[in-house]
Amino acid sequence: MATSQNALLDALPETGELTEERFRRMSGASVGEAGAPRVAPQGLPPGPRWPALVQTAALLRFRHWMHPYLHRTYGDVFTVRLVPRAQPLVFFTRPEHTKEIFAADPEFFHAGKGNAILGPIMGEHSLLLQDGADHKRARKLLMPAFNGAALREYRSLVTDLAADEAAHWPDGVVLRSLDRMNVLTLEVILRVVFGVTDESRLAAMRPRVNATVDISPAVLLGWGYPRLQRFGPWRRTVQNQAELDRLIYAEIRERRTAPDLAERSDVLSRLIRHGVEEGDELSDTELRDQLITLLLAGHETTATSLAWALYELGRDPELLRRSQAAADGDSAEDDAWLEAVMKESMRLHPVIPMVVRTLMRPATVGGVDLPRGVTVGPSIIVTHQKSEHHPDPDAFRPERFLGQNPPTNTWIPFGGGVRRCIGAGFAQMEGVAVLREVLRVHDVATPVDDAPKVRNITSVPRDGARVRVSRRDPAHISR
Repeated sequence: MATSQNALLDALPETGELTEERFRRMSGASVGEAGAPRVAPQGLPPGPRWPALVQTAALLRFRHWMHPYLHRTYGDVFTVRLVPRAQPLVFFTRPEHTKEIFAADPEFFHAGKGNAILGPIMGEHSLLLQDGADHKRARKLLMPAFNGAALREYRSLVTDLAADEAAHWPDGVVLRSLDRMNVLTLEVILRVVFGVTDESRLAAMRPRVNATVDISPAVLLGWGYPRLQRFGPWRRTVQNQAELDRLIYAEIRERRTAPDLAERSDVLSRLIRHGVEEGDELSDTELRDQLITLLLAGHETTATSLAWALYELGRDPELLRRSQAAADGDSAEDDAWLEAVMKESMRLHPVIPMVVRTLMRPATVGGVDLPRGVTVGPSIIVTHQKSEHHPDPDAFRPERFLGQNPPTNTWIPFGGGVRRCIGAGFAQMEGVAVLREVLRVHDVATPVDDAPKVRNITSVPRDGARVRVSRRDPAHISR
């Protein structure tokens, strides 16, 4: 099985226009008559009859082609099947259907089971993998670390780190903004979430974290077959994770007895203190799993949205000037514009393709009767591209979010309902702070076009969202 997986993934190119016919030739899948609707087994909504491995590979590597293709071919609701047991995944693309899913009883619409592919990395106690009472408990303990007061404390540190990063960019060069944003957001996570400040510890953790984030779709597929973990990239992933865990557990043990624990404002310290105050302490393993979750959910996702934002501003001098004026200012309106830039980046360039729930009992969604065990979820990719909700959807227009928001459940980068991303406020605060510091110092111009590429569960700019940075005249900087 490992050989067939690798062969398929290696055969599928990451660039170039992908069509159904080209995909059929590469994968050997039997797709039948082009465009013809096909009813899925078990009375599920229609979808392709390609082998489950082929569908999984296509959904992982070619999601930006696959989601719109399935929507065009099968309509607003369609089914795909995933390895290892041809598990059905039913996609919904209408906001009223998304509302049903987000508002459904979490006791029977389990997000944790839908995110099970992340289990070997994030751990069984991860907020993303828990359901029911376990999820409620974990979320209650985590929430104080992300409330408004906490975010205001974090902002000054994020601002200082962003200012230091921008100050060291050379003048007049083309750089991969994704690389620089990844460096910056990793530093933010290690200092704000983990509370690590010692340079030797930071140096030890950075490469382990980067290796954890840089996991290929093939490795993700391999987690469905545990025996693969003895070989090649799967074995290296396990070894790297063990070393990162060793560093994290050492940090947790030391933090519990730190003499300045009461004064520390990082997330780890807050979680330890809050658990003691509530009489419900998280174990070392629970803390490890939540820290890894916050790391993976809040590092590359924010970096990618920032990189795309700089890329888009570099393509439009007028938008760049308006954004720099906001960066030079310090009003609520200025913050609102920079936040709108980040939101539009998340809309046009979704980092995560979908939000999923697994049915623990039969349910009806969008008028479709579904059996227990089926996974359902809205396609973020299709939802963000629907012209009836986002006019001229291929254009980068931050004003969509200025003084208003698109219709409910048509912008869903953070999911929704009781499972909405706990770090949504942090991500938006961080985005505004970073854009402000970068645009205060630099002009940006985009020299070449870019397109999304699948990295693992995320999508990133294929060529790193290259921008040419040039230092602004200091006279334009107001502070």
